[in-house]
Amino acid sequence: MRTFFAGKYFTVLTLALAVVLATGCNKELPNDGVNARLTSLSGLNRVRYIEIFVIGGDPLKGDLRGNVYNTSAIPGILTTTRDTAPDAYVQGIDKEAIKKQFNAYAVSINGPKLWMLDEIDIPLGAEREFNGKQIPWCATLHLTPKELLTLGKEGYKSTTIERKSKFEYKKGTQAFLMDDADGNTWIMKGMELGIPAQYTYDQYVANQATMYKKLPQGWKVRTKVLDQDLILIPETGVATIMPDEFFNVYDKTGPGYSNYKP
Repeated sequence: MRTFFAGKYFTVLTLALAVVLATGCNKELPNDGVNARLTSLSGLNRVRYIEIFVIGGDPLKGDLRGNVYNTSAIPGILTTTRDTAPDAYVQGIDKEAIKKQFNAYAVSINGPKLWMLDEIDIPLGAEREFNGKQIPWCATLHLTPKELLTLGKEGYKSTTIERKSKFEYKKGTQAFLMDDADGNTWIMKGMELGIPAQYTYDQYVANQATMYKKLPQGWKVRTKVLDQDLILIPETGVATIMPDEFFNVYDKTGPGYSNYKP
């Protein structure tokens, strides 16, 4: 099975995992966000990154959580490179070893992706070593057992992530938007590349209008050059996110999520 966290080239869940989730066992993850400090990252648009999700929790209570670690938050890395997750590095990550290290249900890789936003103010917590790099915690993902088992079978299914952060798209930034049948507008924050890359940024821009084949009825995609800064801060501290059929990831905009709906 594939998930939008891992992209289509990373296997995450197995039959054995499904059995464990069904029988239930609390796998408590370290609280790597307990002493998190707010950090500003800028110049992110089209920076390449991955996120590593380490998933534990209590399935009997319907409460699964994922510690999220992001390579673009490695201290000092943005001053030296716009590729924080080269193919060779990503392919060298041993997910089974990480799973054993954390006593987790699953380990998944989101990306490689390109950031579509410009700036982030985000709390960064404890650093963990993954394939020789010290990568800080940045968020907590919330999942039910059903969501964990079905993620990645199809796009356009939302979930939530606990995130005390500010995402900013600057005026003049080209934004990739999706309008759903309920009138919500979603903005792409991460463009999926995968290994090997499924397309380049320029190829996506040139073909966006025709490449989508699985959009739900009443949904549409569009591109907009922003005429004012767009700032996303979830009022409740919980953001709503969603993948499309290519595993590009979007954030929900509008009241409670952003300063306006683009």
